[in-house]
Amino acid sequence: MAKFRFQDLIIWQKSVAVGNRLIDISEKLEESKKYRFAEQLRGAALSVSNNIAEGSGSNSSADFKRFLNFAHRSVFENANIVLVLHLRLMVSDQDLAEILEELDLLAKMITSFSRSLK
Repeated sequence: MAKFRFQDLIIWQKSVAVGNRLIDISEKLEESKKYRFAEQLRGAALSVSNNIAEGSGSNSSADFKRFLNFAHRSVFENANIVLVLHLRLMVSDQDLAEILEELDLLAKMITSFSRSLK
């Protein structure tokens, strides 16, 4: 089976793990007929790993960094969505705390990786 460069990147692996957790929340939102919230969260969750993957296919470090910036911004979008969902009582205190910690770590990892590119 073919293997893509991004699959070895820890930031991609972490973004998929966090994304899966966010998608789980979106599925619960759909069950309670909160379709717009679910759709927005799912799109933002996928955006992080999608941008890392897409950027890894770039021919230059500068272009890869641009996609990492998009991924980094998507982390913040996810944090905002989860905070709003928490305010609307759609995400528990525990889930909020854990997800924000994971997103904060992921943002730092993306920044560090981006700085390491020449």
